[in-house]
Amino acid sequence: MTEITREIIGVGDLNRTIADVLDRHIGNVWVRGEISNFKAYDSGHWYFSLKDAEGQIRCVMFRGRNAQVGFLPKEGDLVEVAANVGMYVPRGDLQLNVGMLRRAGQGGLYEAFLKLKEKLSAEGLFDESKKRSLPKHPKGIAVVTSAQAAALKDVLTTLGRRAPHIPVTIYPTLVQGVDAPPAIKNALEAAYEAANRGEVEVILLVRGGGSIEDLWAFNDESLARVIAQAPVPLVSGVGHETDFTIADFVADLRAPTPTGAAELATPDRQALLQDLEVLAQRMTVRVTQRLDREAQRLDQLSLRLSHALPNPDRMREKAEQLKARLDQAWQVRVNVYQQQHLSWNSHLELLNPQRTLDRGYAVLLDAEGQALRDPGALKAGKLLEVHLAQGGRQVELAKVDSLAKNASSE
Repeated sequence: MTEITREIIGVGDLNRTIADVLDRHIGNVWVRGEISNFKAYDSGHWYFSLKDAEGQIRCVMFRGRNAQVGFLPKEGDLVEVAANVGMYVPRGDLQLNVGMLRRAGQGGLYEAFLKLKEKLSAEGLFDESKKRSLPKHPKGIAVVTSAQAAALKDVLTTLGRRAPHIPVTIYPTLVQGVDAPPAIKNALEAAYEAANRGEVEVILLVRGGGSIEDLWAFNDESLARVIAQAPVPLVSGVGHETDFTIADFVADLRAPTPTGAAELATPDRQALLQDLEVLAQRMTVRVTQRLDREAQRLDQLSLRLSHALPNPDRMREKAEQLKARLDQAWQVRVNVYQQQHLSWNSHLELLNPQRTLDRGYAVLLDAEGQALRDPGALKAGKLLEVHLAQGGRQVELAKVDSLAKNASSE
């Protein structure tokens, strides 16, 4: 076959053929190399090169996949990638389409992380429906971290700036090493007891950034189960924004940094003051509007009342007439009472024993003070009281004789 009789194809067709061959005969490979020319675009896609002493190759990692990496690669990082070898047809560039990326030498840890993540996710520990929202104004905040960590200072500074009125309790613990997981669990359980007593309403589990080995304590399965049992909302703020741990997925809320955790858990003092100022202004407007409405209503009632009342001069004249009639009726009643009083006084004078005595009569009273009417009660030696018009005396009867008139009548 001569050169003239061969089929002629376009460049694009050639590139697509090469890409198809690469995909079918090489497929997915693991490649180790050093990050070079790393760029993260606004679209979320990553573009970089992998190189070693003998060569380099372009790489692309799309947004949906790089979200699972857990850290942001930088120039010079030694990494391992799982990728499909392919070709970017428009330019004819050979490239790796990266599906997974991890730090070199950490493949075992990362695989263990993914395996545990898948297991706990299947059990429902990451279920979003179980996540609790944070209280807007917590009564108390617990901070679980290392007492020597720089993260603690950042958290306390942020809490003091945003909400100095909220009490903060620190539960110190190890945050790195083989002894860290049980220590963190003990600190969390102490915080849970305070939460059950009503002293704490939010728990912050925080630690500064580091390598995957530094943060490995927060990928412990037993710790994850303790976090899932928190009686109050728990915020995980472990590492930097690109660091992800199992604790982040179990917690009610993940913060990108320890400082971010403090910000999420507290209301902003300045924002609260601004809200109060707005509320005060609204209250002032409402009160002013209410006062204006009531003043207008009072004016309307006053107008209606002025129309409902009779003429004031006529009412005043009627009041004077009623007063005159009352005075006259009262005077008549007083005169009647005076006449009755004089009549009763005259009757009393007629019945007064003193008037009888004034006419020359006397009254004899026995020892019991009873007036004597029967002459037979007069006996010699008997003590009597004799009352005359001008006074009384006590007498003793020496001799008692019957009067002739009485004797003849007997």
